[in-house]
Amino acid sequence: MSIDEKEEKKDFIREIIDEDLKTNKFQGRIHTRFPPEPNGYLHIGHAKSINLNYGIAKQYGGKFNMRFDDTNPSKEEQEYVDSIVDDVRWIGGDFEDRLLYASDYFDKMYEWAVQLIKAGKAYVCDLSGDEIRDTRGTLTEPGKDSPYRNRSIEENLDLFERMRKGEFPNGSKTLRAKIDMAAPNVNLRDPIMYRILHESHHRQGDKWCVYPMYDWAHGLEDSIEGITHSICTLEFENHRPLYDWFIDQLGIYHPQQIEFARLNLTYTIVSKRKLLQLVQEKHVSGWDDPRMPTIVGFRRRGYTSESIKVFCDKIGISKKDSIIDVAMLEWSIREELNKTAQRANAVLNPVKVILTNYPEGQVEELQAVNNPEDESAGTRIVPFSREMYIEQEDFREVPPPKYFRLSPGKEVRLRYAYIIKCEKVIKDDKGNIIELHCTYDPTSKSGTPTANRKVKATIHWVSAPHAVSAEVRLYDRLFLKENPDETEEGKTFLDNINPNSLQVLTQCKLEPMLGAAKPGERFQFERMGYFCADIKDSKPGAPVFNRVVTLKDTWAKIEQKDIKR
Repeated sequence: MSIDEKEEKKDFIREIIDEDLKTNKFQGRIHTRFPPEPNGYLHIGHAKSINLNYGIAKQYGGKFNMRFDDTNPSKEEQEYVDSIVDDVRWIGGDFEDRLLYASDYFDKMYEWAVQLIKAGKAYVCDLSGDEIRDTRGTLTEPGKDSPYRNRSIEENLDLFERMRKGEFPNGSKTLRAKIDMAAPNVNLRDPIMYRILHESHHRQGDKWCVYPMYDWAHGLEDSIEGITHSICTLEFENHRPLYDWFIDQLGIYHPQQIEFARLNLTYTIVSKRKLLQLVQEKHVSGWDDPRMPTIVGFRRRGYTSESIKVFCDKIGISKKDSIIDVAMLEWSIREELNKTAQRANAVLNPVKVILTNYPEGQVEELQAVNNPEDESAGTRIVPFSREMYIEQEDFREVPPPKYFRLSPGKEVRLRYAYIIKCEKVIKDDKGNIIELHCTYDPTSKSGTPTANRKVKATIHWVSAPHAVSAEVRLYDRLFLKENPDETEEGKTFLDNINPNSLQVLTQCKLEPMLGAAKPGERFQFERMGYFCADIKDSKPGAPVFNRVVTLKDTWAKIEQKDIKR
């Protein structure tokens, strides 16, 4: 079910919303938002949040805001802003004209901070960050009051204004809420509201040198925008009492915060910090590397927005953390492409076959089915000639038991064509196979009345004179372990990187029509998997294809074999 469909969904968040509508809690309004910090590219977990927040707004006829929580200029860049906007639109989150920024609320937030100072509920503290942490206490022991906690309102107002004007260096002072240093919830132990940061902001320039902390800004942003249901992941649950305290002290509009479990996938890292490390240390080619769990990575690999939405709907919404098998995500794109992707012949590891009894110079035009799942897709013409390429794995000079593909003296059918028989193996002076000399049965042409002889295997092929040369990139999972963070002492998640997560094949031979593939166009390579023309590197006449997903979950089979061993 996509986010544009209005069928009722029975998760606990929608049950809360249904009850709020019954009681007219927000006067019948539904208003959600997606509030990323522009300090990296979006990943698959963000796709779940977009799908949920926009899906709720769409389902209930409400509004959906796209709002950047751009409160930390030291880590934020316009590049990230642009990519996030593009990704949200690609996923299908329609925020209309509501592209918003927390930085546009800085003046109002500052006014509210002054209001709390005047009410005796905030103070300027000279303790360093380490000293604040040391005096915060533990889960079982209360914290200690700052020696600056009882400064006069007048002194606090003066110092806070001078902080704003840039009179003090970074880290020398903070503005803290005056709540309770013995509170059972440590988030309420005089949390920091503002810190000094002499950094230029990507939108505000050098106007500010004090910036709001996330815990101060979060609830205020939602309040300003009139958000009804502020949907967050579970790590913010213990912060909710603090957001409530700020809003209640200010006496402003109060949204309702609801927490749900974030998306955790097997064989996948979704920590922004670790994803940035992968990029900066060049373990991957960039944020859009098709092995990355980023939206741009999935897009480049060949995933569709619909397949990601189907995946998000399939896993549902929970209040309890769990780990989803990444095979479920792979299933979503495999199911879609099975129905929509045009079939094509591609030989990834070629060996040449010469049909010695086929007339030289003759070319036949054979019909091939474009998609057996969709009759309306029709057929296409593929050329057939005396010389062709087949997969190396489709020939064995000494075949193992139950090997039914091509071997000396054995026959196979070429898909949509003829039955051939291997007569001779040609090798170079190093013993490498360079050609197979075969004969074809002219009475065995597929689709003709005489094509009634049966053989045990059918293989794909590409006519050699008509073949298009291409680069094909076989992507696999980036990590070897289900939980990449599970390491031995002294090791990190980087030690679990799969050394075979990318295999680049440069001698591939494709059927002619694939030479005109447009960047982003998807195909099923017969018997080989689903592939997408790379949106950056592929060009008509010089195609580069990425493997989106295998035809079947071969990874699971490999894992099972390893277990049995």
